[in-house]
Amino acid sequence: MTPAAGVQSVPTPDALVLRYLNHVRVEKRLASRTVQLYALDLEKLAVFAANAGAALLTVQPVHIRRWVAQMHGQGRSARGIALILSGWRGFYLWLGQQGHISNNPVQGVRAPKAPKPLPKSLGVDEAVQLAAFTGAGGAASGARTMDAQDQHRLALRDQCMTELLYGSGLRIAELVGLDVRGSAQARCWIDADAAQAHVIGKGSKRRIVPVGYHALVALQAWVTVRTAWAGDLAEVTALFISARGTRLSPQQIRVRLKQRCLAAGLATPVHPHMLRHSFASHVLQSSGDLRAVQELLGHASITTTQAYTRLDFQHLAQVYDKAHPRAHSRSRDAAQPTELSSGDNNGCTPLPATTRRKRP
Repeated sequence: MTPAAGVQSVPTPDALVLRYLNHVRVEKRLASRTVQLYALDLEKLAVFAANAGAALLTVQPVHIRRWVAQMHGQGRSARGIALILSGWRGFYLWLGQQGHISNNPVQGVRAPKAPKPLPKSLGVDEAVQLAAFTGAGGAASGARTMDAQDQHRLALRDQCMTELLYGSGLRIAELVGLDVRGSAQARCWIDADAAQAHVIGKGSKRRIVPVGYHALVALQAWVTVRTAWAGDLAEVTALFISARGTRLSPQQIRVRLKQRCLAAGLATPVHPHMLRHSFASHVLQSSGDLRAVQELLGHASITTTQAYTRLDFQHLAQVYDKAHPRAHSRSRDAAQPTELSSGDNNGCTPLPATTRRKRP
């Protein structure tokens, strides 16, 4: 039976899916791999809908929430579910733009909350080993051939950067922005007499952080030889410069730090933010003052800093595992409170068999 004049037939779901995939491939110019992943996500959506006896155009938020719960119960990660929901959300958004639906059933539906990974940090011994390393850590990438004197300057500069990243917890952007001296135009600088770094962090928020003794010694050594590269150019205000007299970029600092950690004999590749995490966790482990660490890091919210309390517990658990003679009597998972029984052992549930403690 042909449709009445002026009335358009609604495409079948399969045709809609094909049209949408063609849309993201041709009009949005997404990569072929991304289009393939979208196709798999929509195939999963079609299976869910068929099992629920619903058409794709009649899917409701209650369906989406139920399917999210099913995927979560089957062990799919929160991130994986979030990516699937993103694909479904885009499909239904397009259907709405085409006039096939009035409401997006995926809008407002969220994936289960994913656990935040612990910040990666170095142990105290490793951090000190890296900061105290006096070698050059390899020639600068793309730089002119350096003599022994330039290699020495390079080593002093890189050591000073490392001491500030670890000793003061600076962000890489704050390190890059440091000028050699404070002025009305300077955004970031170090007051060596007061042993303070004045920096501007995220949200253009200014803060003052202490600079340790070893960082001040490294700073003095670097400033002494810096003039050989800066010359008498008044416009060279940057504290950390290359052999060409230009302010170092974040990428140059990342490369230098990576080369330095290899030369220092560290097995773990180190990036600038890892030294900031190391600074935070080591201060917290020693002081236990979360509020002070928040101020030192320049975090607007204490919840951001609270990630380091989990790191601190991991450290304490590892110390306990290695030192306490009874540490391996039970696994940490098994040691969670259980419902008491009314049997023997004075109404307590018997302890599980001895297992090796899991690292947190």
